[in-house]
Amino acid sequence: MSVSSSDLLSRWLGESEKGVKGVFELARERQPCIVFIDEIDALCGQRNDTESESSRRVKTEFLVQMQGVGTDNAGVLVLAATNIPWSLDTAIRRRFEQRIYIPLPGMNERAAMFKTHLGTNTFHTIKEHEWMQLAQNSEHYSGADIGVVCREALLRPIRRLGSATHFKRVKNPESDGPPEVWLTCSPGDADAQSLTIDRIDPDELCEPPVTMSDMVAALATQKPTVGGNELVKYEEFTREFGREGS
Repeated sequence: MSVSSSDLLSRWLGESEKGVKGVFELARERQPCIVFIDEIDALCGQRNDTESESSRRVKTEFLVQMQGVGTDNAGVLVLAATNIPWSLDTAIRRRFEQRIYIPLPGMNERAAMFKTHLGTNTFHTIKEHEWMQLAQNSEHYSGADIGVVCREALLRPIRRLGSATHFKRVKNPESDGPPEVWLTCSPGDADAQSLTIDRIDPDELCEPPVTMSDMVAALATQKPTVGGNELVKYEEFTREFGREGS
């Protein structure tokens, strides 16, 4: 069962606590059950003098339900995710017996992520060794960052297609459709014909491949979202309260 903090929080008095209780009651009915709560920091941040009474009640209800899970409901496992573990309420943090830090992906993982996010059915000209080049140039990038880079790279051939002035006939790389299609090319290409996209039958139009240049350009425009200071805080929190995962 997967829920986010936004699913549980409500502006109506008492509804947030009911939402928390309802999730755990449903989990007990369905046990064995795993409850995954995303962005738990929004639900169970540190207590302070300025927070509302409603927020305090939500934390109290969550603590009560977690305690019940730990004693009487062995078939329910609660997992939670947060990008700012140091902001969690101390009592909430203690309820989670394991606090595991998942570090940023290593080089091999990043190379695999570039492949995955680009998609197996995407028309591209990227060579096998170039995936590792991309991985080398993307240190400190998270999986989400790599996804953004790939989406930007996928848009670049579309932009080229819209502004192209010359096309040539090539063999259709797809198994279905016409045997030949129109592909963008430079004006100096021996087979180039002066055309614009609006004069070509859409069924005979070949989307330009994603190239290594597209990936490099996208990588240059999309910077990593995790800074060095944040990495230090993650490591300090892990040394004090948790352990490192993979």
